[in-house]
Amino acid sequence: MLTSTFVLLKGVGPGTERRFWQDGIGDWSEFLKRPTVSGISQARKAWYDRDLAEAVSRLEAGRADFFATALKRRDHWRLFETFRHRTLYLDIETTGLPHGLGHVTVVGLYRNGRMSSLVHGDNLTEDRLHDELSQTDLLVTFFGSGFDIPYLQATFPRLDFRKPHFDLCPAARRLGLRGGLKSIEREVQIHRDDDLAGLDGWDAVRLWQHWRAGSESALDLLLKYNAADTQNLEQLAHWVFEGLAARYGPGSVAEIRRSGSMNGIERS
Repeated sequence: MLTSTFVLLKGVGPGTERRFWQDGIGDWSEFLKRPTVSGISQARKAWYDRDLAEAVSRLEAGRADFFATALKRRDHWRLFETFRHRTLYLDIETTGLPHGLGHVTVVGLYRNGRMSSLVHGDNLTEDRLHDELSQTDLLVTFFGSGFDIPYLQATFPRLDFRKPHFDLCPAARRLGLRGGLKSIEREVQIHRDDDLAGLDGWDAVRLWQHWRAGSESALDLLLKYNAADTQNLEQLAHWVFEGLAARYGPGSVAEIRRSGSMNGIERS
């Protein structure tokens, strides 16, 4: 999907990008091969050629940070397929109070099949989070742009979150999915263990309080709950990515053509 993305070019919006696809320009290499492109002056074509050559070079170098600024945040989903091997799924729990009054209790981190649970007062440190982020090209969260990332930044000011960020909450809404993470999971048939059924963020707050009062089992359940929140982001990210690619990627143009052809057959 990334190499079929043209909205990183200045002055190219979704409509122009779709026109490129309709004209058979499915990716950067095809654009660069063509001496001319309909609707674009020779000067602008040369300008775009230089920009795409730079994008190719940055991609070959694995520089996801380049695309973090070249693309609008709503288009960072396009990076998922390319940078999946260095994607970090992140979810936090808190005491339920704003920063300054409360604090982060658990940070769940999941990458390449490995789950890490960082707990306040134990292994949750700025250095550990900094190390995890340094190994990350793409962040995946659910409403992380509105909650998790600002809360962590306020708590650990040294952390650098200037990375591509695939926030599944607004991305899912583009596909018509509403509600919180748990309700969307149910809608797309992502399952949780029975002992987690019905638990939400406020239950996570209460479990932390119970653990602080001496209940070891409360911490075990809290960590399991957070792990489900974090690990399920991977399945949901795949689902949302495929849905967005089908609706907004070059394949949607082929589907429209196919549907038009079928309609023509039916009319005849």
